Amino acid sequence: MSLCPRYWSTGEESSNGVPCYLSVIEKKRYDFRTEHVGVCVIGLWHLGCVYAACLAKLGYRVTGMDENETVVSSLRKGRAPLFEPGLDELISEQIAAGNLRFESDIKTGVGEARFVIIAFDTPVDEHDKVDLSIVLGTAKRLKNVIGQSTVVVSSQVPVGTCEVIEKTIWDVGCPPSLAYVPENLRLGQAIDRFMHPDMIVIGANDATVLARVQELFSPIRTKIIEMNLRSAEMTKHAINCFLATSISYANEIGNMCDLVGADGLRVADALRSDSRIGSKALVRPGLGFAGGTLARDLRILQEVGEKYHYETTLIDGVLQVNERQNASIVERLQRAVGNIGGKRICIFGLTYKAGTSTLRRSAALEIIGRLRSEGASVHVYDTRISRSEVSDLILFDNPYLACEGADAIVIVNDLPEFANLDFKKIKSAMKSPLIFDTQNLLDPTVVADKGIRYMGLGRGAKF
Repeated sequence: MSLCPRYWSTGEESSNGVPCYLSVIEKKRYDFRTEHVGVCVIGLWHLGCVYAACLAKLGYRVTGMDENETVVSSLRKGRAPLFEPGLDELISEQIAAGNLRFESDIKTGVGEARFVIIAFDTPVDEHDKVDLSIVLGTAKRLKNVIGQSTVVVSSQVPVGTCEVIEKTIWDVGCPPSLAYVPENLRLGQAIDRFMHPDMIVIGANDATVLARVQELFSPIRTKIIEMNLRSAEMTKHAINCFLATSISYANEIGNMCDLVGADGLRVADALRSDSRIGSKALVRPGLGFAGGTLARDLRILQEVGEKYHYETTLIDGVLQVNERQNASIVERLQRAVGNIGGKRICIFGLTYKAGTSTLRRSAALEIIGRLRSEGASVHVYDTRISRSEVSDLILFDNPYLACEGADAIVIVNDLPEFANLDFKKIKSAMKSPLIFDTQNLLDPTVVADKGIRYMGLGRGAKF
């Protein structure tokens, strides 16, 4: 009697010329990946484009689907609707490899896909309230085309939403095949975060669905944590609320450091050196969180508290500290330069985060609005933004022209370029040399040596 082999050759060799072999479990995963399993990703903005391109890179046959014909047309040419480092190149590479295509019709997009991923960047309003209409509308359209596909929701949704989606897609008596995999990407680092995550959370109320979706993500070598749908939805809320709490905590400590003359950055170094806190903890003082991503989950948990008559004291406080932090920027600037009415203020960094092109709920836009309401004239420098996107702003593509005649520069995001400017030229261009570094990006000594007043957040300076 012959025995089944415990290892199989892949036909490939490692970098040192040794043949590659797979264990029984790895062979199963390898076959699953190389069968050209069909995946349809619905919703092609940041999240959906990253999902589609990265899954194609992993060997899946991916169809990206969005009803916006303009977005689809652009993606077919290898251009994503917003900038993410390496994304356009990855999309073009996978189109050329035959692993990735884009469609605007949902029936064509779903086709024979084994997995359908709902990956909209769920919109929020100006009060950080989530709008589920596009997600639930897609669920209704999937009802007639879903076939035997497994649905994976990765859009940010309030706890309990996935069960609503299940009832929308499948009739009573039909076993639903749906999982929630909360996205954990980061603008500017999204491809690396997808390919090398800290963990992948998979939520489903059925063991077979859990196993199926685990196979989908098996080419990514990381820890997989399985749970039910509501636990997975709650996990996303919990992660974002923890991050938001850390940011507000750091800013509260930083504000106190300014009051007593302590250096909040040195305090943060000590905090991160404590193993109970950790080297990656968000304890560095600076601006409050923006963009709607973290605030969305805080608002969702506030609503859960209201529904179940539970007082969300900590969450309420996190939001209050954050709102006060960003509102205080203009107040601090006024203390440093006097009445800003009629003064020229230059903003360095307009986008939501450095390394991106999105303006969604940008802190810079909020600060600019406050400056203008106080009568200041505002110049802006950011090379990721075109003039057509901000036609109401005075936008420059040269930092030295932008700060010509300025009474102050406010650095709003942490683009590394800002730390390498010619501060001698900056000083000569400005009317009143002052840099307000809200990201604590610069070395205060270097700036001061060039004859420029420096102001950070939580650095112990009183203005």
